[in-house]
Amino acid sequence: MVTSNKDFFLKRICIFAGQIIDPNSDTQVIAILKSKFNIRLPQRRSVTESLSSTVSDHEIISLILKYRAMA
Repeated sequence: MVTSNKDFFLKRICIFAGQIIDPNSDTQVIAILKSKFNIRLPQRRSVTESLSSTVSDHEIISLILKYRAMA
């Protein structure tokens, strides 16, 4: 079975998170980053912009951004 890149990113994100999350859900992304990784996103116009400004803090952030870019 061939897995799409989007599925691959989703699996990696959920492995890092330790639970199933929807990377497109701002609420879930903010909650998991805060509770599991102690990452607080800076305030920007959008959560995607906040993620972009903290991309170096953890690999899960770049995975979430790549996943969102495929939507």
